Amino acid sequence: MIIAHKLRKENIAEYLLYMWQVEDIIRAYGCSLARIKNEYIARFQIEDLDTYEEMVDWYGNLIRMMNQEGKREKGHLTINEILVQDLNDLSAQLLASPKFPFYNAEYYKVLPFIVELRNKGDKDVTEIETCLNALYGVMLLRLQQKEVSMQTQTAVSEITTFLGMLSDYYKTDKTEGLKFE
Repeated sequence: MIIAHKLRKENIAEYLLYMWQVEDIIRAYGCSLARIKNEYIARFQIEDLDTYEEMVDWYGNLIRMMNQEGKREKGHLTINEILVQDLNDLSAQLLASPKFPFYNAEYYKVLPFIVELRNKGDKDVTEIETCLNALYGVMLLRLQQKEVSMQTQTAVSEITTFLGMLSDYYKTDKTEGLKFE
């Protein structure tokens, strides 16, 4: 929860990856708040009662949303899907504007990786979600201590740069507003 609040302000792509991980953690505990309290939150040894209760409420709200939205087994919460769509919309605006040549250059640098990933995976997701899925997948491989090929590492490096740039523009747009024309 604390990490999520910080990431939401600083780097929206990292925030989304973190929230996807939280969704998976909730699923791993059977969407049970009691289990999350006793087996997961308890590990953090939170001494401040207000922080502890706030964290329990946060997980409880996420569990409730996952149940209401039918996301107990798979998928992402609507609040996270909306952020992915916001990033996708922002990306389209940046690409359509002549004021962001560095973003355009980075996009075309990463596009071959996006095309390859979409050909291997879900063709119905946006380019931004494809990039996020790639980073999340590699994160899961690393957590499982599985090998990541050099080709994949190269793609992930480019995708990370691209999403970092998009996240910076997202933050700027939310705080100052971007001018596209």
